[in-house]
Amino acid sequence: MGVPADLFHEREMLDGIARWVEIDSPTHDADGVNRMMDAAAAVMYGLGATITRHPGRDGLGDAVLARVGPDGPGILVLAHLDTVHPVGSAGEWMRREGDRFYGPGAYDMKGGAFLATYALGALLDDGQAPRLPITFLFVGDEEIGSPTSRPLIEAEASRHHYVLVPEPAQDRGNLITGRWAFQRFVVEARGAPAHAGAAGAGGASAIREIAAQIGAIESISDAERDVTVSVGVVNGGTFVNVVPERCRAEVLAVTATEEDFHRVRRRMHGLRSRSHGISLEVTPGPVRPLFAPTPESLALYERARTLAQRIGFNPGHGTVGGGSDGNFTGALGVPTLDGIGVCGDAFHTSQEHLLVSSLVPRARLMAELMRSLDAGPLQVAALRKWRWAKRNSGSRPVNATGTLAASGRSEQSQIRGGEDHVDERFG
Repeated sequence: MGVPADLFHEREMLDGIARWVEIDSPTHDADGVNRMMDAAAAVMYGLGATITRHPGRDGLGDAVLARVGPDGPGILVLAHLDTVHPVGSAGEWMRREGDRFYGPGAYDMKGGAFLATYALGALLDDGQAPRLPITFLFVGDEEIGSPTSRPLIEAEASRHHYVLVPEPAQDRGNLITGRWAFQRFVVEARGAPAHAGAAGAGGASAIREIAAQIGAIESISDAERDVTVSVGVVNGGTFVNVVPERCRAEVLAVTATEEDFHRVRRRMHGLRSRSHGISLEVTPGPVRPLFAPTPESLALYERARTLAQRIGFNPGHGTVGGGSDGNFTGALGVPTLDGIGVCGDAFHTSQEHLLVSSLVPRARLMAELMRSLDAGPLQVAALRKWRWAKRNSGSRPVNATGTLAASGRSEQSQIRGGEDHVDERFG
């Protein structure tokens, strides 16, 4: 028996998403990210989840793990609550225009994250229990490559049969069954300071060196091989009248194959200074491994497509060039379905928006996946991974350690409380 359609209310969902979008949570604002974690934990507590809070590290925000049902292999719903948008963005441009709801993180990915919680709430409100335990993992550093949450993500995913990632849908509704590999680098030049006027000839400009390196770095790109290498951030100098002693560039490399992943890595480590008196250092950063489609992930997609057709839409699928935490779980071999979140466009810009008309069908699909997925024969490999992790838990530490555990109430969840509060701004 499916989850009744009348349990999904567009205005309630948009109201809930708006409350989350109103909380500015750029990755490096730990307080903002933790306010989002508070909001997510409160919703999951209302669904009866056992909550474990993992303190942030390196100045970043916390992570929240929420389990519904027994602590065993099941379905992991993996979401991030950080954004790329600066503090103040929500107050400046959050709005609704027709079918479009604009706001920082509305599309990527607070919309999809909230919908997943709503979907579980609808399933439970109908008196149905998922066939498998449901675990939500909310992280706060995805937009910078998940440098602190990756160990937690991989350890948790290895315990489960499936991973669902409510990242934005692609191409107005398609699901994601693979993602290219990502790697980051910092290239730092060190020169010699001098007065930029009277003694400028005696200095060595680190900014000039980095400027010369940018062309060489980006020339590694190869459109025919789906290789993109780009410089996105440059910082250097102190005063305009001082020859800059230091300058750094942040580089993102995206590759469609393992071969090109390693080829780009060799090229980056092979960079050499182009100017006298300049030293150059290349430091590798966070990596998202290649998430290649597997028979198990494709079978999971086919299950989702069948369910979607019953609801009234027919999503395609494919491999995309954008990265997510699904890269980690897919690379582990755990059946992963990504891009099940909201439809929309223009993520990472001030025009980011979701399509309100996508909320009900996408939430219904998530609810049906949570209701119907079971430990079928395709999940033998995932179960073997979980058993391996249990046997070797002492040799595979997770750096982010849980310090708070609480179990929520079992009665009807607060997420269904839209009947007594509907935000008229977005209804």
